[in-house]
Amino acid sequence: MAHRVPDLGALELLLAVARHGSLGRAARELGISQPAASGRLRSMETLLGVALVDRSPTGSRLTPAGVLVTDWARRVVEAAEEFDAGAQALRTHRDSRLRIAASMTIAEYLLPGWLVALRSRCPGTAVSLFAGNSAAVAERLGAGEADLGFVEGLRIPAGLDGVTVAEDRLLVVAAPGHPWARRRTPVPPAELAATPLVLREPGSGTRQVLDAALAGHGGLSAPLLELASTTAVKASAVSGAGPAVLSELAVTEELAARRLVAVRVADIALRRSLRAVWRRSQKPAGAARELLSLTTTARATVTTP
Repeated sequence: MAHRVPDLGALELLLAVARHGSLGRAARELGISQPAASGRLRSMETLLGVALVDRSPTGSRLTPAGVLVTDWARRVVEAAEEFDAGAQALRTHRDSRLRIAASMTIAEYLLPGWLVALRSRCPGTAVSLFAGNSAAVAERLGAGEADLGFVEGLRIPAGLDGVTVAEDRLLVVAAPGHPWARRRTPVPPAELAATPLVLREPGSGTRQVLDAALAGHGGLSAPLLELASTTAVKASAVSGAGPAVLSELAVTEELAARRLVAVRVADIALRRSLRAVWRRSQKPAGAARELLSLTTTARATVTTP
């Protein structure tokens, strides 16, 4: 059975005619031409099968059926306005919170500055941050538990879209007392691969890049220590536990203070892209879009020659 329900615009026109007693003034209020308003009114009368308005040179007057339909129309329009207000409230609530999932290096060394800048653009936004490895960030996004993510590594995780926001270099570092810290020649890749290191856990972007770089040199040996945070890896290296591989972002102060020494490695490039990522089906919106704009505009370059 066909439904004979006029569209919302036609109902709003009928209410305007009732208010003004004139089709011309109703058309001006709604920002349409009088011929368009007349045609819309005739279409509604045809749809309903009754005359709604008596037209005369002195104005437009509702018929008895028109009075009844206008009363129904008012309730429909008010309900539509309530619906729109509710939807706007939902959008406002969504845009006033931002759930971020970020890999450790980005969370510790890049996000704080970005979030300070975001606060000036979106002062009412409540931000929550999950910090984990790149694999955990991808899982959060896939489960709908984050609006925007930041990962390190060789590629964008499956099911996500993304954009590069910075370039990073990984360094092999050791405490000043370690033999590598006093070495005058670069460490060969095979020696690096065979040496137990203090490393991040599998799933981290650092580990992914290192595994790929040493795959052709025998692969990584079993770690000396396997730790779940950049801070823990760095502290272990400073204490002299053994050499470690860390982002250059994470060891700037330690290198300057000579608490750690950068170890030269021959013939491998330990570089990676730092990326903002999101679900393919859900492009960043609201505060997430603003944060993405900040990161891509800054396009921080964190490598050194």
